[in-house]
Amino acid sequence: MATTHFTVHTSLSPSETLAVITDFGPDRARWWPNVDDAHFAVHDQGPDWAEVTEGTGMGWERERYSWDAAAGTVTIETLDSNLWGPGSSWHYELTPAAGGTDLRVTLNRKPNSFKGKLVAGLIPLVGARTLAKQFETVLRRAETR
Repeated sequence: MATTHFTVHTSLSPSETLAVITDFGPDRARWWPNVDDAHFAVHDQGPDWAEVTEGTGMGWERERYSWDAAAGTVTIETLDSNLWGPGSSWHYELTPAAGGTDLRVTLNRKPNSFKGKLVAGLIPLVGARTLAKQFETVLRRAETR
């Protein structure tokens, strides 16, 4: 299993940060660099969960998002994917910090294909830096809306 951890700081409050992460509206692909319109669909949604497919032509996954606003957590479990198998997940912790929020991210990937194994091999090497930059970009855009 490939795993990485990183933390990103934003001036957004924890509730505003949670709203960015759990906004599954029609502009999601515009905000998130690893999502395109062709690979984005909301299958079902409730007050503290959503089942969505998102990704790009290179890699997509059907996921179940579950969040607890009071605890400041979001868990994303992979249900189906062209790259990742069961047990793959994201976990976010949103902690108030320095006039904003520290977003702590843990990514766990279990490859289920040859391409998945290749990508998983890169995660420990460049995953934290690359993914942190993507999150920073999304959160900076949200800070200026």
